[in-house]
Amino acid sequence: MNRTDFIKALPKAELHLHIEGSLEPELMMQLAARNNIELPFKSVEDIRAAYEFQNLQEFLDIYYQGMSVLQTKQDFHDLTMAYLKRVHEDNCRHVEIFFDPQGHTERGVAFEEAIEGILNGLAEGEEAFGITSHLILSFLRHLSEEDAFKTLEQAEPYLNRLLGVGLDSSELGHPPSKFERVFAAARAKGLKSFAHGGEEGPPEYVRECLDLLKIDRLDHGNRSLEDDALTKRLADEAMTLTVCPLSNLKLCVVDDLKNHPIRTMLQKGLKATLNSDDPSYFGGYLNDNYIQTAEALDLSTEELGTLALNSFSGAYMDEALREKYSAEIRQLMTQS
Repeated sequence: MNRTDFIKALPKAELHLHIEGSLEPELMMQLAARNNIELPFKSVEDIRAAYEFQNLQEFLDIYYQGMSVLQTKQDFHDLTMAYLKRVHEDNCRHVEIFFDPQGHTERGVAFEEAIEGILNGLAEGEEAFGITSHLILSFLRHLSEEDAFKTLEQAEPYLNRLLGVGLDSSELGHPPSKFERVFAAARAKGLKSFAHGGEEGPPEYVRECLDLLKIDRLDHGNRSLEDDALTKRLADEAMTLTVCPLSNLKLCVVDDLKNHPIRTMLQKGLKATLNSDDPSYFGGYLNDNYIQTAEALDLSTEELGTLALNSFSGAYMDEALREKYSAEIRQLMTQS
């Protein structure tokens, strides 16, 4: 089979997906009409034209604007189901997704509306598509530590339905150390720890993620490669990196996919995975990231299979399912 068919046949897990970032323009328009919200866009084409940004901050500005259409539990359910339906087409079997409650509560949407809508969508998606899942509450790093603590308190009734906490939004100027105490509080409640680090921020931010936030998985991590000792440490500790190539390209973290560091990560023994981040805004879901990156770097079936295997070994999931999907991947690798 050719490389594209091999990628499509690979079972995959997605470990770096912001559910709000899967809001397609068509659904945005539908929800705006449903909720009587006036958008600064007249058509789906206008929205797509607005998805031209030069850096992380420009993206975040339009991202939060689009989020305004999400108002009710049904909206969040529909958003989640739309994502799961789409990623099911990419042969994705397990997802661990982020949501940004502060992006909703600060505009008057109740915490319960967002989380219950998403959880209901994930449960329905498992029944409909067989995709198992976890939900991660992500703190917005441009907001205060105090606000993060308030959000953690709001999550109290749902702790047994959350995998962990994450850290996203504007990285530069907001080091992980800003949230050391709230991550410690989350760990004390039995939650896992994840954080974006080394996307735009320096290697020192990644060190803070490891040493201060005590993360279980690193989101992005590209700039870790600038520091040999840090790279070796990540490899030695078998830290999973959730890498997002099309996101990196769209946000100018890399200037060309041919210069993307994913192969270097694998060569240096890093447990890298491929993910879509905010697929509606960055122009590609899971298979798009695999296919376009494979094309740009001429990735082998062994490298692609390793990335898929890493996605399951880095996931928090039923062990029997993990082994089942991993065995499928290994069989495909031997056949190709």
